[in-house]
Amino acid sequence: MDHLGAIRSFLQVVDEGSLTRAADTLDLSRAMVSRHVEALERWLGARLLHRTTRQLSLSEAGQELLPLLRQMQALATDVQALSGSRSAEPTGKLRVTTSTSFAIEQLTRAVVEFQQHHPRIQVELLAQDRAVDLVAERIDIAIRITNRLDEGLVARRLASCRSVLCASPAYLARRGWPQTPADLRLHDCITHAFGSRAEYRLTRNGQPVRVEVTGPLSCNETALLREAAIAGAGIAMLPTYFVAEALRAGALVRVLDDHEPEHFGIHAVYLSRQHPPVALKLLIDFLAERFASAADAWDAQVLQGA
Repeated sequence: MDHLGAIRSFLQVVDEGSLTRAADTLDLSRAMVSRHVEALERWLGARLLHRTTRQLSLSEAGQELLPLLRQMQALATDVQALSGSRSAEPTGKLRVTTSTSFAIEQLTRAVVEFQQHHPRIQVELLAQDRAVDLVAERIDIAIRITNRLDEGLVARRLASCRSVLCASPAYLARRGWPQTPADLRLHDCITHAFGSRAEYRLTRNGQPVRVEVTGPLSCNETALLREAAIAGAGIAMLPTYFVAEALRAGALVRVLDDHEPEHFGIHAVYLSRQHPPVALKLLIDFLAERFASAADAWDAQVLQGA
């Protein structure tokens, strides 16, 4: 349990008189603030707040402990400031998660380079094929490629992720080349295994086009999509960061290259903007600088044939 974080949340609730307003001030979700208060109550062995649907009020134990908890917060702030002024090299341990494909192609090398600059910061890198619960799995940063972000989390955009439609030469020799987006309905399209409906969102000359697609194979990870496409299973939409080598080697070729797939944001997602650990801030700043320029290189290799 993060005792100092729980104390900070409790004091903010008292000052604001509301879980929701405290969550907004702290840049946390309301659920997270509520968990902090409940954890603090378990730690102290006493109920600190009386909660009703309309208001919050301090219990007798809460009134007695309030000044002591304020003193603890003030002392912790002083200790952190003193410690920070004496520490020449940042330290800490971070749990970081992202998709398997992005970890393989981009994030692992970025983390290694980051640790060369900050050797005392430990990183536990976890490749997942799903969006994890940052609280339950004690994740400090999740790198997510999406345009749909959880409103209860803090996100910093690192770069833009562009994609291309591609297939193996063997598949195209067997089934022919699509000439228009509508032709995709006649092809086997390898899709992500999220939900029952799959569609490609494309743009040509500023005009959006949506095409519902189907195929006998779906996958839950981009790395599997690429391998299936190389094996001849059908047409896939793949990010530029993950497909350059296969295109250069001729294992895959682009189709409908005058239609551009929807862009997605690459985001660093974390729990709170309030008093982030130094190691967390350093890593996010490093990734933002690295991936902002790297994304241009990914796109150039694929979209310009470099």
